[in-house]
Amino acid sequence: MRNAAVTPEDDRIRWVELPGQEPSRVYVHGLGATSSAYFTEVAVHPLLAGRRSLLIDLLGHGISDRPTGFDYTLESHADALAAALTSAGVVGTEMIAHSMGGSVAVVLAARHPHLVSRLVLVDANLDPIPPSRTSAGSAGIAAYSKQEFLAGGWEDIRDRAGAHWWSTMRLAGREALHRSAVHLTRGTVPTMRELLLDLKISRTYLLPEADGPLPGADALTEAGVAVVPIPDCGHNIMLDNPEGFVRATAAALAD
Repeated sequence: MRNAAVTPEDDRIRWVELPGQEPSRVYVHGLGATSSAYFTEVAVHPLLAGRRSLLIDLLGHGISDRPTGFDYTLESHADALAAALTSAGVVGTEMIAHSMGGSVAVVLAARHPHLVSRLVLVDANLDPIPPSRTSAGSAGIAAYSKQEFLAGGWEDIRDRAGAHWWSTMRLAGREALHRSAVHLTRGTVPTMRELLLDLKISRTYLLPEADGPLPGADALTEAGVAVVPIPDCGHNIMLDNPEGFVRATAAALAD
């Protein structure tokens, strides 16, 4: 396990590192997840193995610190991740990022372009999301005020999320989980979609085939983003169909 201080208060991002050749690959998890639990199987697959790979946990999640004074905006997540990558000597990385991690990766590539050479977004959030008490994800968490969430709203989310997601979500700091969800639902200005359209690097967007056409796919394709449906999976593509995920990711990184 490696770590780097990423805030003036010495809060640390941590990651599991697999040795290999450069350029490096960085794997970034989604809201309430951890990269080692979601990406280890695919990162060591023969089609993706052999590169230096950082399975990194965002602040507030997994094995990283959970500071309560951090604001957990997408921009702050991106800047903290940039600090960790810089400390690790990473430049021009190939970044594979899931869900909220994909949103952070887009912002990172826009704010710190020297750090990212390729993006593979895995069913990432590109647009603001209306809060909803019926959701178990970011929309559901953001529907509570911070006080409501800390006072017991998190238990409702636990029950709706189910045992699988809760197994990693419970590792996240509750303030971190709530603030991250709120800022994810609000998005960025310009939006993550607009930032993605403007990037000049190789970009691929993986989504579950069963979800149907990706909204705005034509504009993404026109801007050079490869939109790739993956069969036999839900939102957690790398867990539901690891072989399909690996083949699509390897193809995206080989272009």
